[in-house]
Amino acid sequence: MAGYARTEAKQHARTHLRGIWCAALTPFVPGTLAFDEDGFRANLRHWFADLGIDGVFVAGKQGEFFAMSIAERKRACEIAVEVARACGTRTIMSVSDQNLDTVLELARHAEAAGADYIVVHAPVLHFVHDRDEILWEYYRRVSEAVNIGIALWSHPDSGYLMSPQLCARLATLPNVVAIKYSVERAMYAELTRLAGDTLIVSTASEEEWLDNILDLDWQVYLCSSPPYLLQTAADRRMRDYTDLAFAGRAEEARRVSASLQPVRQALKSTRPGGKPQSHQKYWQSLLGQVGGAVRPPMLELTEAEKAATREAFLRCGLAPLSAAAE
Repeated sequence: MAGYARTEAKQHARTHLRGIWCAALTPFVPGTLAFDEDGFRANLRHWFADLGIDGVFVAGKQGEFFAMSIAERKRACEIAVEVARACGTRTIMSVSDQNLDTVLELARHAEAAGADYIVVHAPVLHFVHDRDEILWEYYRRVSEAVNIGIALWSHPDSGYLMSPQLCARLATLPNVVAIKYSVERAMYAELTRLAGDTLIVSTASEEEWLDNILDLDWQVYLCSSPPYLLQTAADRRMRDYTDLAFAGRAEEARRVSASLQPVRQALKSTRPGGKPQSHQKYWQSLLGQVGGAVRPPMLELTEAEKAATREAFLRCGLAPLSAAAE
């Protein structure tokens, strides 16, 4: 179980949903495309122990949940909880699905497995233009089904964005604790002001994270892949600038963050538009992590795309940690 009552979820999150949380890519074995459980464990241990990451987001869109069975999603949850407990870190499980029964099944499983929180993406709504009451009822049903803290997730992939006003209303549900708000800065700044202490607001942009700590007093980066793509065990600059910012040392934090620009540019400049997971997995392999294959419908990189990525990686300033980068 999550270890707190439904009415205690907001305070639990305010205390513990802090720092740098990453969204895990799911490694699949090349050829068979089986879920690489050992590789997943190895990545989690590295992220927690070597990179100083505070929590992990499991089986989201980065993690190709859409290509995984329900049993595999549950297994990924169990492994992440096991490793996080051993490392003294925390977990948030994506239970997002277009089918509400599947959302509730995964939510109850995450709670029973000992996850700290769950995240639920706003559903795709067909032929709907006045959607606020639908979304209120949707999240109310999820909220009443479990005690575990719930993070909302609004992203253009739904075909719409939830307004700051709706998100603030949803935050009145007792165990809605946070939001991954993939919107422009003006919208998430407005929600931060509206929601106050009832909702922890975050967005996935690493480039905006430092300003959001300093200007909006944000407490969590929730979450995407930069925490383990921009860092190595010997070069933890995202962790460093985050800690400097939390300590109020703004100018030092800005200098450290700015030094990562060549790494950010190397990632951006080599990422094919239709291959986000395969590109990031290949970058992982260059860092010595377990990247693995993608599953259909996602596409693998071509040899030319790999060569361009490898060249940019070798020039960006992160020390290569694997033979693949030699």
